[in-house]
This record gives sequence, C-alpha cells and structure tokens, in this order.
Amino acid sequence: MVSTVSLIVRCFNEEAHIGRLLTGAQRQTRPPDEVVVVDSGSTDATLAIASAFGAKIVHVRPGTFSFGGALNRGIEAATGDVCVFASAHVYPVYDSWLEHLVAPLEEDDAIALSYGRQVIPAHGQFSEGRLLEQWFPQTSNPRQRDPFCNNANAAIRREVWRDLPYDEDLTGLEDLHWAKRALDRGYALAYRADAPIVHVHEEVFSQIVNRYRREAIAHKAIYDDQEMSAAQAVRLAVQNVVLDALAARRQGCLWAEARGIVRFRLAQFYGAYRGFRQHGPVSQLLRWRFYYPPKSAGGPSQEDQSAVGNIINYDELPAEDRR
Repeated sequence: MVSTVSLIVRCFNEEAHIGRLLTGAQRQTRPPDEVVVVDSGSTDATLAIASAFGAKIVHVRPGTFSFGGALNRGIEAATGDVCVFASAHVYPVYDSWLEHLVAPLEEDDAIALSYGRQVIPAHGQFSEGRLLEQWFPQTSNPRQRDPFCNNANAAIRREVWRDLPYDEDLTGLEDLHWAKRALDRGYALAYRADAPIVHVHEEVFSQIVNRYRREAIAHKAIYDDQEMSAAQAVRLAVQNVVLDALAARRQGCLWAEARGIVRFRLAQFYGAYRGFRQHGPVSQLLRWRFYYPPKSAGGPSQEDQSAVGNIINYDELPAEDRR
C-alpha cells in the first residue's frame, strides 16, 4: 500500500539548521506530500525559511508547550497516512531516507513505528557519537519488541495515533512512552539503519544537564521503580569517561577530545541524577527551563524572553534550577 506522508518538524529558533533539513526532504526519492512545522515562539528567521519551502505553520504558545503536545498539534494539522518526525536540527544523509523510513509501515500492518539511524556531524561531540553508535547500530531490526526509539528521526502510523495520542505531561521520552503503549497493544517497531540522519547538538554544559535531567524525570514517570544514587551517578560518569578515553586513544584523538569527553559525561550523569531526585509534579517554571534552556549560565537571551511572552521570570527560579 502506498501511503501519503506528512513530515512534521518541531522547532524553536532553528534558522541555522531547518533549511538544510527541508532542502534534503525536497530532494528525496520519495519527498513528503506535505511539511508541517510546529513552532513554539521562534524570533529568528526560522518561520520565514519554512514558509519559503511551502511548509504549513502551526503555532504553539510557549506557555503551553510540551514535546508530546507539539507532536499532537502537528499530527492534527497533517493529512498524511504516515507522519514522519524530524528534529529541526537534523538532516538526511541519503536521498533514500524517507523511502526507507516509511517502507516498514507500508509493508507490515503490525508495525506502528519506524525509526532510523542517527550520527553526529563532523567535529561533533565524541561522547555523543559513542552514544549514538550504541543506540543506533548499523544493522536494521525489522521487528523490534522493546520500546526504544527516537522522534528526531521516526515515522508512525496515523491510525494508531488516533487511539494513542502522545502524552502531553511528560518532560521528555514521549517517543519511548508511545512505543511502549503500542507494543502493549500488540504492535511492533522497526529500526532502519539505512535511513540515517545527522543530528546536530550544539549544547553548552547547562543544556546537556537540562536534557538528561528532564529525560530522567520522564523515565521515572514511565518506569516508577527507577532510581539513581549519587554513588551510581559518579560511578557511571567515571566509567564512561574511561571507556570514551580508551576509544579516543585507539582513534588517535584523545588529546583533542579529552576535555569534551569529561564535560559531556559529567553533564549527562549530573543531569540524570538530578532528574531521578525529582519528587512531585514539575513546576511550570522548571518546565520552561527545560523547553527554553538558557544558552549560558546567565539565563535566556532577550529574544528568548520575548518568545515566551515574559510569561515566566527566569529570576524567580529556585537557585538550584538556575544553574
């Protein structure tokens, strides 16, 4: 069965990257039938670039944003039988990306979600590259029965989404949660190593901490028996620094990558530890920090403050949440 395909892109101030994604989408052997951009308050040229490509723009008020909510709004505005998700800061490696990503959903009715490989760009963070190699191997899996997946490069069957909309309260991992529920209903997932994208993460230390903190909070909400002690966080950080350093030495780049390895792994496990320590509901103030992370320790830019309509005062955050 040949399906209609909607490409859905969540974004906020992505002028540096979204054009490359949309250009790559246009050049596919099977281009999308439509592009839907879900924007949550961009103040740069993101929307002008998306409009130049003919994208349908869906606006999400920053004060109501969540990852799952943005996906739900995007799918509601889309018309395709298959909804492909791509982060605004990714771009396809090959012109067969969409063809390969969508194929499992057309070939097997039991597949609810297909996701593709991710790699770092040249000069990307070494430790992040190691993570992506682990999570997204070079061998495809046509019938995956565990819920791991990632909405930076994925496609779902719209008819399944109608019964299983994305959770709008989770601070992250909405993709894993959705896949887990789909598996519980008897569906399967497909992993396509031949549908790779380059995933560009240009994060400072505090943004990496934020990312892993909000994902740990979500992980704990999905699997309520999960914990991480300070000792575990330290052990995991040290262990991964050592393993990354050994890998970097084998590749002849240890001295060039050493500082970045330590920085990334400390941020990763410090963020995860703080997330697992979270108890009770996540405040709107903290959610705002997760969704609109400051680019430096000094807080968000004036443009980012404007984007959220000054609905939240960054200075009102508790001291530990301003770090």
